Amino acid sequence: MIFNKLRLRFFLIIIAIFFSIFFSIYYLFNKDRRNHLFIYFSTRCLDYHQKDFSKKLNDRIVDYSSAAKLKGINACKDEKELRKRISDGRLVKVSSGNKYLIERMTFSYPAITKESKMLLDEIGRRFRDKTSGKGLKEARFIVTSMTRKTESMKSLRRNNQNASENSPHLYGNAFDISYKRFIVRKWVVTNCDKKFLKDALGEVIWELREEGKCWATYEKGQSCYHIVLR
Repeated sequence: MIFNKLRLRFFLIIIAIFFSIFFSIYYLFNKDRRNHLFIYFSTRCLDYHQKDFSKKLNDRIVDYSSAAKLKGINACKDEKELRKRISDGRLVKVSSGNKYLIERMTFSYPAITKESKMLLDEIGRRFRDKTSGKGLKEARFIVTSMTRKTESMKSLRRNNQNASENSPHLYGNAFDISYKRFIVRKWVVTNCDKKFLKDALGEVIWELREEGKCWATYEKGQSCYHIVLR
């Protein structure tokens, strides 16, 4: 019995050594894999040379609220009405995926119009392309707010001075993305990485704004980019 246990332990050690040698050789002779492994464990501040586009995202709600209201749904009084908008196809539910994470929401519901969902997916695709080229593989941003109900607005306005009675969040074509928190496949995410991720996301949103696809606001107090389908 003891002999069998020792033999099994010896066999497991041999397998572990074999796989260690195999992966060491694999990464040693594969330049791309070797570089990725270095970046994954690196805590060095990489020189990204990224511009800050945050200050260029300065659209005001008074300038676009009427246009945004016309493009969206009728405001939902409660969750019952909101779910009806979903069953009617005027809103689509949004789930986390390989481009972004949907945070658990208190004052809003993870659903937006179909066109807004396409905009969100486009932001995710461009953000992934921009960050993966810098070694930040599989980077995802976090969506913090989507469609709100009118009954939630009073509670929200006590906690968020930026919350407006005419907020596009009521009409299903607005969403907020955190610029402070990201999910990255990296051992240590440095402050330089966080700054690059914030600026890369800001640049993607600014490009789409310049293409006439959205309005966008840099909300410093809420640490998010507020984006509205145009």
